[in-house]
Amino acid sequence: GCQGSTGPSSLAPDGKPYALRFPMITVPDMVAAQRRLLDRLGIERLFAVAGGSMGGMQALQWAVETPDRVRHLVFLASTPRSSAQQIAFNETGRQAIYADPHWNKGDYYGGPRPNGGLAVARMVAHITYMSETSLDAKFGRRLQTHAALPYTFDEPEFAVESYLSYQGDKFVQRFDANSYLYITKAIDYFDIGADYGSLEAAAERVAADSLVVSFSSDWLYPANEGQMLARALEGEGRTVEYHHVQAPFGHDSFLVEVDRMTDVVGGYLVREWDAIEGF
Repeated sequence: GCQGSTGPSSLAPDGKPYALRFPMITVPDMVAAQRRLLDRLGIERLFAVAGGSMGGMQALQWAVETPDRVRHLVFLASTPRSSAQQIAFNETGRQAIYADPHWNKGDYYGGPRPNGGLAVARMVAHITYMSETSLDAKFGRRLQTHAALPYTFDEPEFAVESYLSYQGDKFVQRFDANSYLYITKAIDYFDIGADYGSLEAAAERVAADSLVVSFSSDWLYPANEGQMLARALEGEGRTVEYHHVQAPFGHDSFLVEVDRMTDVVGGYLVREWDAIEGF
Protein backbone atom coordinates (compact mmCIF):
# COMPACT_ATOMS: atom_id res chain seq x y z
CA GLY A 1 0.00 0.00 0.00
CA CYS A 2 0.89 3.69 0.09
CA GLN A 3 3.61 4.84 2.44
CA GLY A 4 3.19 8.07 4.35
CA SER A 5 5.93 9.72 6.37
CA THR A 6 8.09 7.71 8.77
CA GLY A 7 6.02 5.93 11.41
CA PRO A 8 6.03 3.03 13.87
CA SER A 9 6.00 0.44 11.05
CA SER A 10 9.07 2.02 9.39
CA LEU A 11 12.43 0.32 9.82
CA ALA A 12 14.67 1.76 12.53
CA PRO A 13 18.48 1.90 12.02
CA ASP A 14 18.73 -1.61 13.52
CA GLY A 15 16.65 -2.97 10.63
CA LYS A 16 13.56 -3.71 12.74
CA PRO A 17 10.32 -1.71 12.76
CA TYR A 18 10.31 1.10 15.32
CA ALA A 19 7.02 -0.12 16.84
CA LEU A 20 6.61 1.69 20.20
CA ARG A 21 10.23 2.83 20.14
CA PHE A 22 8.96 5.51 17.76
CA PRO A 23 8.93 8.89 19.56
CA MET A 24 5.65 10.53 20.53
CA ILE A 25 4.59 13.16 18.01
CA THR A 26 2.44 16.24 18.45
CA VAL A 27 0.49 18.55 16.16
CA PRO A 28 3.35 21.11 16.41
CA ASP A 29 5.71 18.35 15.20
CA MET A 30 3.45 17.70 12.18
CA VAL A 31 3.44 21.41 11.34
CA ALA A 32 7.22 21.58 11.74
CA ALA A 33 7.56 18.80 9.15
CA GLN A 34 5.21 20.64 6.76
CA ARG A 35 7.18 23.85 7.27
CA ARG A 36 10.44 22.09 6.41
CA LEU A 37 8.91 20.87 3.16
CA LEU A 38 7.76 24.39 2.25
CA ASP A 39 11.20 25.77 3.14
CA ARG A 40 12.73 23.19 0.82
CA LEU A 41 10.30 24.19 -1.93
CA GLY A 42 11.09 27.87 -1.35
CA ILE A 43 7.52 28.83 -0.42
CA GLU A 44 7.68 31.65 2.10
CA ARG A 45 4.05 32.70 2.51
CA LEU A 46 0.76 30.85 2.30
CA PHE A 47 -2.46 32.43 1.04
CA ALA A 48 -4.42 30.07 3.28
CA VAL A 49 -3.87 27.17 5.63
CA ALA A 50 -7.05 25.11 5.88
CA GLY A 51 -8.10 21.97 7.67
CA GLY A 52 -10.94 20.04 9.23
CA SER A 53 -10.80 18.10 12.49
CA MET A 54 -7.11 17.32 13.22
CA GLY A 55 -6.33 19.32 10.07
CA GLY A 56 -7.95 22.32 11.74
CA MET A 57 -5.60 21.89 14.68
CA GLN A 58 -2.65 21.94 12.27
CA ALA A 59 -3.98 25.02 10.47
CA LEU A 60 -4.39 26.85 13.78
CA GLN A 61 -0.88 25.80 14.83
CA TRP A 62 0.46 27.29 11.60
CA ALA A 63 -1.32 30.60 12.16
CA VAL A 64 -0.22 30.90 15.79
CA GLU A 65 3.36 29.63 15.45
CA THR A 66 4.36 31.39 12.22
CA PRO A 67 1.98 34.35 11.85
CA ASP A 68 4.18 36.02 9.23
CA ARG A 69 3.71 33.11 6.82
CA VAL A 70 -0.09 32.68 6.88
CA ARG A 71 -2.54 35.14 5.32
CA HIS A 72 -5.77 33.20 5.98
CA LEU A 73 -6.76 30.53 8.47
CA VAL A 74 -9.64 28.19 7.56
CA PHE A 75 -10.72 26.20 10.62
CA LEU A 76 -13.44 23.57 10.05
CA ALA A 77 -15.18 21.29 12.58
CA SER A 78 -12.25 21.46 14.97
CA THR A 79 -11.20 22.68 18.40
CA PRO A 80 -8.39 24.75 19.92
CA ARG A 81 -8.00 22.01 22.54
CA SER A 82 -9.09 18.41 22.93
CA SER A 83 -11.79 17.99 25.56
CA ALA A 84 -12.14 15.24 28.16
CA GLN A 85 -14.87 13.59 26.06
CA GLN A 86 -12.69 13.55 22.94
CA ILE A 87 -9.78 12.08 24.91
CA ALA A 88 -12.14 9.50 26.45
CA PHE A 89 -13.29 8.21 23.06
CA ASN A 90 -9.72 8.03 21.77
CA GLU A 91 -8.59 6.16 24.87
CA THR A 92 -11.43 3.65 24.47
CA GLY A 93 -10.15 2.93 20.96
CA ARG A 94 -6.58 2.54 22.20
CA GLN A 95 -7.71 0.17 24.93
CA ALA A 96 -9.42 -2.00 22.29
CA ILE A 97 -6.07 -2.29 20.50
CA TYR A 98 -4.20 -3.10 23.73
CA ALA A 99 -6.77 -5.81 24.51
CA ASP A 100 -6.25 -7.58 21.18
CA PRO A 101 -4.35 -10.85 21.78
CA HIS A 102 -2.08 -10.04 18.82
CA TRP A 103 -1.05 -6.56 19.97
CA ASN A 104 2.05 -7.82 21.82
CA LYS A 105 2.84 -4.32 23.19
CA GLY A 106 3.13 -3.02 19.63
CA ASP A 107 5.67 -5.61 18.49
CA TYR A 108 3.40 -7.47 16.07
CA TYR A 109 5.21 -6.88 12.77
CA GLY A 110 6.04 -10.13 11.03
CA GLY A 111 3.14 -11.90 12.76
CA PRO A 112 -0.63 -11.60 13.06
CA ARG A 113 -1.75 -8.02 13.56
CA PRO A 114 -4.17 -6.66 16.19
CA ASN A 115 -6.85 -6.21 13.52
CA GLY A 116 -9.74 -7.07 15.84
CA GLY A 117 -8.81 -4.33 18.29
CA LEU A 118 -8.13 -1.78 15.57
CA ALA A 119 -11.50 -2.57 13.94
CA VAL A 120 -13.31 -1.94 17.26
CA ALA A 121 -11.37 1.34 17.68
CA ARG A 122 -12.52 2.40 14.23
CA MET A 123 -16.13 1.42 14.99
CA VAL A 124 -16.19 3.54 18.14
CA ALA A 125 -14.61 6.49 16.33
CA HIS A 126 -16.97 6.15 13.39
CA ILE A 127 -20.00 6.47 15.67
CA THR A 128 -18.60 9.77 16.99
CA TYR A 129 -18.25 11.09 13.42
CA MET A 130 -21.96 10.59 12.71
CA SER A 131 -25.06 11.82 14.52
CA GLU A 132 -28.10 10.15 16.05
CA THR A 133 -30.17 11.69 13.26
CA SER A 134 -27.93 10.48 10.45
CA LEU A 135 -27.62 6.96 11.91
CA ASP A 136 -31.38 6.76 12.32
CA ALA A 137 -32.06 8.07 8.83
CA LYS A 138 -29.51 5.73 7.25
CA PHE A 139 -30.29 2.55 9.20
CA GLY A 140 -33.00 2.95 11.83
CA ARG A 141 -33.75 -0.52 13.21
CA ARG A 142 -33.62 -2.12 9.76
CA LEU A 143 -32.46 -5.74 9.74
CA GLN A 144 -29.49 -6.79 7.64
CA THR A 145 -30.25 -10.18 6.07
CA HIS A 146 -33.41 -11.49 7.72
CA ALA A 147 -37.10 -10.59 7.47
CA ALA A 148 -37.47 -11.11 11.22
CA LEU A 149 -34.99 -10.99 14.10
CA PRO A 150 -32.99 -14.26 14.20
CA TYR A 151 -31.96 -13.67 17.85
CA THR A 152 -28.33 -14.70 17.38
CA PHE A 153 -24.78 -13.64 18.16
CA ASP A 154 -23.44 -15.42 15.07
CA GLU A 155 -23.88 -12.55 12.63
CA PRO A 156 -24.88 -8.89 12.51
CA GLU A 157 -28.65 -8.66 12.87
CA PHE A 158 -29.21 -4.94 12.40
CA ALA A 159 -28.02 -3.03 9.35
CA VAL A 160 -26.10 -0.60 11.55
CA GLU A 161 -24.12 -3.48 13.07
CA SER A 162 -23.17 -4.70 9.60
CA TYR A 163 -22.18 -1.18 8.56
CA LEU A 164 -19.88 -0.69 11.56
CA SER A 165 -18.31 -4.11 11.00
CA TYR A 166 -17.66 -3.19 7.36
CA GLN A 167 -16.09 0.14 8.38
CA GLY A 168 -13.82 -1.65 10.88
CA ASP A 169 -12.75 -4.32 8.39
CA LYS A 170 -12.06 -1.78 5.65
CA PHE A 171 -9.96 0.36 7.99
CA VAL A 172 -7.57 -2.40 9.11
CA GLN A 173 -6.61 -3.06 5.50
CA ARG A 174 -5.09 0.41 5.15
CA PHE A 175 -4.06 1.49 8.64
CA ASP A 176 -1.41 0.38 11.12
CA ALA A 177 -2.63 -0.04 14.72
CA ASN A 178 0.47 1.61 16.21
CA SER A 179 -0.01 4.61 13.91
CA TYR A 180 -3.57 4.87 15.24
CA LEU A 181 -2.19 5.04 18.78
CA TYR A 182 0.29 7.79 17.93
CA ILE A 183 -2.13 9.91 15.91
CA THR A 184 -4.91 9.77 18.52
CA LYS A 185 -2.38 10.73 21.22
CA ALA A 186 -1.27 13.72 19.12
CA ILE A 187 -4.92 14.83 18.93
CA ASP A 188 -5.35 14.38 22.69
CA TYR A 189 -2.23 16.42 23.47
CA PHE A 190 -3.39 19.40 21.40
CA ASP A 191 -4.12 22.49 23.49
CA ILE A 192 -2.95 25.69 21.78
CA GLY A 193 -3.90 27.82 24.80
CA ALA A 194 -1.80 25.75 27.20
CA ASP A 195 1.17 25.90 24.80
CA TYR A 196 1.10 29.71 24.72
CA GLY A 197 -0.14 30.46 28.24
CA SER A 198 -3.79 31.07 27.33
CA LEU A 199 -6.07 30.92 24.33
CA GLU A 200 -6.03 34.73 24.26
CA ALA A 201 -2.23 34.74 24.15
CA ALA A 202 -2.27 32.27 21.27
CA ALA A 203 -4.92 34.31 19.41
CA GLU A 204 -2.88 37.48 19.92
CA ARG A 205 -0.07 35.94 17.86
CA VAL A 206 -2.33 35.29 14.84
CA ALA A 207 -1.97 37.78 11.99
CA ALA A 208 -4.22 35.93 9.55
CA ASP A 209 -7.83 36.66 8.76
CA SER A 210 -9.89 33.62 9.75
CA LEU A 211 -12.85 31.59 8.59
CA VAL A 212 -14.23 29.41 11.40
CA VAL A 213 -16.95 26.86 10.55
CA SER A 214 -18.90 24.60 12.92
CA PHE A 215 -21.79 22.20 12.29
CA SER A 216 -25.07 21.92 14.14
CA SER A 217 -25.00 18.12 14.57
CA ASP A 218 -21.28 17.74 15.34
CA TRP A 219 -21.17 16.41 18.90
CA LEU A 220 -17.51 15.31 18.70
CA TYR A 221 -16.24 18.84 18.02
CA PRO A 222 -19.31 20.85 19.00
CA ALA A 223 -20.00 24.40 17.84
CA ASN A 224 -19.01 26.03 21.14
CA GLU A 225 -15.39 24.96 20.57
CA GLY A 226 -15.16 26.76 17.22
CA GLN A 227 -17.01 29.72 18.74
CA MET A 228 -14.46 29.81 21.58
CA LEU A 229 -11.67 30.28 19.02
CA ALA A 230 -13.64 32.86 17.01
CA ARG A 231 -14.33 34.90 20.17
CA ALA A 232 -10.67 34.78 21.21
CA LEU A 233 -9.54 35.98 17.76
CA GLU A 234 -12.16 38.74 17.70
CA GLY A 235 -11.14 39.75 21.21
CA GLU A 236 -7.64 40.37 19.90
CA GLY A 237 -9.00 42.52 17.08
CA ARG A 238 -8.56 39.94 14.33
CA THR A 239 -10.90 39.67 11.35
CA VAL A 240 -13.03 36.54 11.76
CA GLU A 241 -15.87 35.19 9.63
CA TYR A 242 -17.86 32.57 11.56
CA HIS A 243 -20.37 30.17 10.00
CA HIS A 244 -22.57 27.75 11.90
CA VAL A 245 -23.80 25.31 9.28
CA GLN A 246 -27.08 23.45 9.78
CA ALA A 247 -26.22 19.91 8.69
CA PRO A 248 -27.48 16.52 9.92
CA PHE A 249 -24.39 14.36 9.33
CA GLY A 250 -22.51 14.97 12.59
CA HIS A 251 -18.75 15.62 12.55
CA ASP A 252 -18.57 14.11 9.06
CA SER A 253 -20.64 17.02 7.75
CA PHE A 254 -17.50 18.91 6.77
CA LEU A 255 -16.65 16.03 4.40
CA VAL A 256 -20.16 15.11 3.27
CA GLU A 257 -21.73 18.54 2.70
CA VAL A 258 -19.61 19.19 -0.40
CA ASP A 259 -21.89 21.79 -2.00
CA ARG A 260 -22.22 23.73 1.26
CA MET A 261 -18.47 23.65 1.80
CA THR A 262 -17.89 24.81 -1.76
CA ASP A 263 -20.13 27.79 -1.03
CA VAL A 264 -18.77 28.63 2.43
CA VAL A 265 -15.05 27.84 2.02
CA GLY A 266 -14.79 28.36 -1.73
CA GLY A 267 -16.78 31.57 -1.53
CA TYR A 268 -14.59 32.90 1.26
CA LEU A 269 -11.33 32.08 -0.54
CA VAL A 270 -12.52 33.57 -3.84
CA ARG A 271 -13.62 36.80 -2.13
CA GLU A 272 -10.35 37.10 -0.24
CA TRP A 273 -8.29 36.31 -3.33
CA ASP A 274 -10.15 38.93 -5.39
CA ALA A 275 -9.55 41.52 -2.65
CA ILE A 276 -5.78 41.08 -2.76
CA GLU A 277 -3.50 43.64 -4.31
CA GLY A 278 0.15 42.82 -4.71
CA PHE A 279 0.27 39.67 -2.55
